[in-house]
Amino acid sequence: MRATLLMLAVVVLLASGVTAAQASPVVADDGAKVVQETWLDARTVDLKIDSPALGTTGMVRLIVPSGWASQPTRTWPVLFLLHGCCEPVDYRSWDQFTDVKAFTANKDALVVMPTDGPAGMYTKWWNFGLSSKPDWDTFHTAEVRQIVERGYHGGTRRAIAGLSIGGYGAFAYAFQHKGMFAAAASYSGVPNTLYPGIPVWIIGILARAGIFNYLNLWGDSFGMQPIWSSHNPYDHVQDLRGMALYLSCGNGQTGPLDPPGQSDILEPSALLSSRSFTDKLQQAGIPATVDYYGPGTHSWPYWQRALHNSWPVLAGALGLPA
Repeated sequence: MRATLLMLAVVVLLASGVTAAQASPVVADDGAKVVQETWLDARTVDLKIDSPALGTTGMVRLIVPSGWASQPTRTWPVLFLLHGCCEPVDYRSWDQFTDVKAFTANKDALVVMPTDGPAGMYTKWWNFGLSSKPDWDTFHTAEVRQIVERGYHGGTRRAIAGLSIGGYGAFAYAFQHKGMFAAAASYSGVPNTLYPGIPVWIIGILARAGIFNYLNLWGDSFGMQPIWSSHNPYDHVQDLRGMALYLSCGNGQTGPLDPPGQSDILEPSALLSSRSFTDKLQQAGIPATVDYYGPGTHSWPYWQRALHNSWPVLAGALGLPA
């Protein structure tokens, strides 16, 4: 009854041009809770979550289905969308740089877009064994998931997709939490973090985000290779068997969605990592939908297109029409 009244109140407030900013009583198993809920429009709500896993607050943006408010007893399939490194608009990036809201307007999926900080790497940081924080894995796969399910009508059919480091995160969470996600998609991601040159690529990403002691992540990739391997999707492809998988990447050259003369060095590295991963999937007899589309840079127009192109794979896992 409370949930019904809350949603009716939200609808009334939005209709009158007023947004609701309040706390929510929903609590995750470890005590994580929403300390501020801000409705931006009838389908978009920002949540500030007090997170024990992070040791601070973390933001999440939800895009709810068009029928969410009018069907308060229904649960909805959940699509996690993960952003990449070093993006100033953070958890808002998918909403700001793509048409995800319009694209999902006629799709019965609840879209979850959580922060990963400047470069959280979608992982529990090692920190020389001295601290378990930040634990982005627990924040995303336990705290945010439970809050979405308990307070915002998220169901248990889930898919996950991400770009760049978020593409790594999608496959890392998929293998580390078998059964949680029925589909995983990587757009310009690095699903093989131990491919030659990729550890240096990751160190560069951390430095770009102002994190210069890269050893806090997983230690040294040579001396602490077992820790790196334990987080590396390439080393755990068997744990992805049975999931619907999608990977796409360009080659960094000027493509059809780029300004003339545009190119970058990030996309070729992502392509090498992705190709090594899909080669291993093929060797293991694990099917995946792959789109290595040639010219194209490490940029949002291609990731928006990839979301559209991967929708049949994601939708099938969510039990939705393609």
